[in-house]
Amino acid sequence: MSDIEKIKKLRQSTGAGFKDCNLALKDSKGDLDKAAELLRVKGIAKASKKMSRDAKEGVVVLSGDENKTSLIEVNCETDFVAKNDDFINFVKEIGEINNLCSSNIDKLSSTPMSNGKSVNDNLVALIAKIGEKITIGRAKTIQNPESQNFIYQHSIIKDNVSKLGVIVCIETSKKNDQINSFGKQLSMHIAASNPLALNSDEINQEIISKELELISEELKNSGKPEEIAKKISLGKINKFKEENSLMTQDWVMEPKKKVKDIISEMSIQDLRIKDFTRIKIGE
Repeated sequence: MSDIEKIKKLRQSTGAGFKDCNLALKDSKGDLDKAAELLRVKGIAKASKKMSRDAKEGVVVLSGDENKTSLIEVNCETDFVAKNDDFINFVKEIGEINNLCSSNIDKLSSTPMSNGKSVNDNLVALIAKIGEKITIGRAKTIQNPESQNFIYQHSIIKDNVSKLGVIVCIETSKKNDQINSFGKQLSMHIAASNPLALNSDEINQEIISKELELISEELKNSGKPEEIAKKISLGKINKFKEENSLMTQDWVMEPKKKVKDIISEMSIQDLRIKDFTRIKIGE
């Protein structure tokens, strides 16, 4: 990758200017991840959660029913191809296969499609026909006994194909309009708030460690005494955990309350959020 291409990629992921990106890349000796980190520490980067992620085009395909539901991401190079009929037909079919394979990508790749050829062979043929790189990305299937899945799609391209998909699994013996309404709202909340985990103690430790490093670097540059810096650091990491844990996030429909407060107010003793997933193109 040339220096200019690296600068363009860094600008896309951080929102920083050309000059700042150029300097950060020089300081990091061309390492994109380190350069993005330097920009954030300096307060230049705009989107800290997305710095290390690749911005890709493509679609998210939803399939299944309320008992077993799957999402699969299929990436391409341009949004134009993401709306191409051949591409859409291909992703819709592999979305159904993905649900049957429970998001086992190896199994999916070797499974025959309607034309008798495997998913992988059809993928190669589609790349040759369209002329763009197409890859199968993230995939997740949610299936839990005695549970019901709820879904939400945003920026729908066609039918079950969109730019963002959410599945949330709720366990309860109740099946009524109240549960259905809550499930729909909760899936919309997850789409908007992008929680990292259900509870704070379930957030990936690697993410916590990285956040602590960044907080530490920010405070080093502030010139505050060590004891005060430690207290501020603790407060910041606790706030980070609260804001990124589903149960302690502000409820999108009523921000003065937390998600856990809404569940408590429903007074359904056996109601549990079992699992959730959210896949958005470009993240």
